[in-house]
Amino acid sequence: MLKEGINGFCMALADSVPGVSGGTVAFIMGFYDRFIGSIHDLAFGKMREKKSALRYLAKLGMGWVIGMAMAVVVLSALFESHIYAVSSLFIGFIAGAIPLIIKEENPKGYLDAMRQKRGNPKGYLDAMRQKRGNPKGYLDAMRQKRGKESFREVRKGILFCLIGIVLVVGITWANGRIGGASMDLGQFSGGMAVKLFFIGMIAISAMFLPGISGSTLLLIFGAYIPVITAVKGFLSLDFSYLPCLMFFGCGVLAGAMTVVKAIKVCLEKFRPQAICMILGMMIGSFYAIIQGPTTLEIPKAAMNLGSFQILPCVIGVALVVGMQIVKEIPQGDTTMAVRPGKEEIPQGDTTMAVRPKQEESNLVICQEENEKDFFGKG
Repeated sequence: MLKEGINGFCMALADSVPGVSGGTVAFIMGFYDRFIGSIHDLAFGKMREKKSALRYLAKLGMGWVIGMAMAVVVLSALFESHIYAVSSLFIGFIAGAIPLIIKEENPKGYLDAMRQKRGNPKGYLDAMRQKRGNPKGYLDAMRQKRGKESFREVRKGILFCLIGIVLVVGITWANGRIGGASMDLGQFSGGMAVKLFFIGMIAISAMFLPGISGSTLLLIFGAYIPVITAVKGFLSLDFSYLPCLMFFGCGVLAGAMTVVKAIKVCLEKFRPQAICMILGMMIGSFYAIIQGPTTLEIPKAAMNLGSFQILPCVIGVALVVGMQIVKEIPQGDTTMAVRPGKEEIPQGDTTMAVRPKQEESNLVICQEENEKDFFGKG
């Protein structure tokens, strides 16, 4: 429970900093997939999955509430007076995380998957039979084909990365130039209800994506101050805001279910492209953080080389590297005590151990069969 609470706490702190998204922190800290999966299971899963997801999200939510309350009550003054130090800290945090994510996620992992296709003996041997007369030429052709495929996939990954960068930078740029006309949520109308529904859908969708701040989209649509005012009014028992808040809330729920479903599908079926796009969003968030001080209640100048602070940036890099080191520390000895000569089997491993001699003999048999199919009998 403590781990989930800390994760939620860190997400809340990130959400409270202008230009920083809680989704970015979730992705860096390694629980983004579980976060998205839990929300998906809560909405679409079976009863057992719903209960498990609810328990996880409740723990995460408790940490988030504590973190947001602390950010509003205690840290808001710190953010106002030391915004450049805080922004420098998050720049270091994200800059240190990007290479670690590339190493861990391996967006070019599809190349490994392509190599694993050679594990399809039937298809491979069928192709080999067609090239019996020229095995060297066939292997050269295969290498050339793999080279072209890898180049094509790398080019595709760069494209998705650029899309992510443009998306975040474009939204941040629009925030300072396309501020929508403010709305009076105390005056309910059908047109306003529809508008609030779609604004809620879009805003909550952004909150689940790394690098994009939902509050930034609310500012673009001119709904940030009206929504905050409506929430404060409702908490003060002014129920004239209730109809608009209900439609906004319905939009938030609809958007959450829709975007979580889409994100989960992308992470499962198109993970290399999704990871590249998320990395692009994280790179684009540098621009969002630089422009963050301009979105404060009392706007300040955007961060530049003069206001950038090296020490907080180094601390940010050290934090993410430290978290990665802690994450890679083995969680105790998970092997069972065995007699000499026997193979050690991890306690959590439910698969049957294959004896080395038996495994070696199986490999020899497979190699002999492949040679027979390739060279023919006699």
